[in-house]
Amino acid sequence: MKQENIIIYVSKTRNDSCLTLTDAVKEASKYKGLPVTIKLDKGVYKEKVTIQQDQITLEGEEIEETILTFDDYALQMMEDGEKRGTFRTPTLFIDANDFTARNLTIENSAGPGTKVGQALALYVDGDRMYFEHCRFLGGQDTLFTAPLPEKAYEKNGFRGPKEFAPRTHGRHYYKNCYICGDVDFIFGGATAYFEECEIFSNNLEQEINGYVTAPSTAKEEMGYVFERCNFTSNCKEKSVYLGRPWRDYAKVAILNSKIGAHIHEEGWHDWGKVHARETVVFAEYNNYGEGANTSKRPTWVKQLTNEEAMNYKIENVLGEWKKFS
Repeated sequence: MKQENIIIYVSKTRNDSCLTLTDAVKEASKYKGLPVTIKLDKGVYKEKVTIQQDQITLEGEEIEETILTFDDYALQMMEDGEKRGTFRTPTLFIDANDFTARNLTIENSAGPGTKVGQALALYVDGDRMYFEHCRFLGGQDTLFTAPLPEKAYEKNGFRGPKEFAPRTHGRHYYKNCYICGDVDFIFGGATAYFEECEIFSNNLEQEINGYVTAPSTAKEEMGYVFERCNFTSNCKEKSVYLGRPWRDYAKVAILNSKIGAHIHEEGWHDWGKVHARETVVFAEYNNYGEGANTSKRPTWVKQLTNEEAMNYKIENVLGEWKKFS
């Protein structure tokens, strides 16, 4: 039997539409078990939104003019006198499987990490998550690719919606997206494949302006793969690292990508965890650009052979999930 095609509109001009994305998500709950597409007209939607229903698609009218934004941040004091913390800041929190987003911007507008601390635009926890032609705008910790690590380093460090939930591994695919931030702005434990994305590092006007990735990959998982991406910035030369390990088995591979002059000649940082040099996999292959020179990379950073690079093909990273094909 052919599944019903459920479409919900968010618009200020259509009679048969919701006025907010929050209202549309509530409307979608009537159709649990069916695929639901929520179509958003151009506009700025200042909302903090949670989606906990499988098979939801968000489709914006135009990537730069369909903007979901909010401004919560980690250092913000809450009514109970406690700081909000990292994981209660996201503009959009997705806690579901088979989610898709296209042609829209998801933003945390709180500001740079030096002023507000961590401020998530997107917290995405689920499997078979697909993002195409989207923008993710923020400062520190823009994009969190769940799950959380098993344990926090600090008491209440994971305070938020999934603090005590089972850690479930997910696979994410980001196609032709724009992701910007400053410190650790792509982080988490998911297996995530970034294809033909622009990864932009914001200028903090500091000696070291930031770190692109901070994975917490589980020992047996693939981590982050960047294929044919463009690492850009308005930072000064050699002031940004490609990544550092949030946890000891962090994994990032960058292949066939353009790496700008803002990237430090060492490329990667160990975050002061000398022991993690034996367990992380920070790998590069066939990259180009002023920041791609590997002659001063540390010995614990891996330069892939042609044969090893084949292991990072999308079908090997995302397995049997065929949505990307």
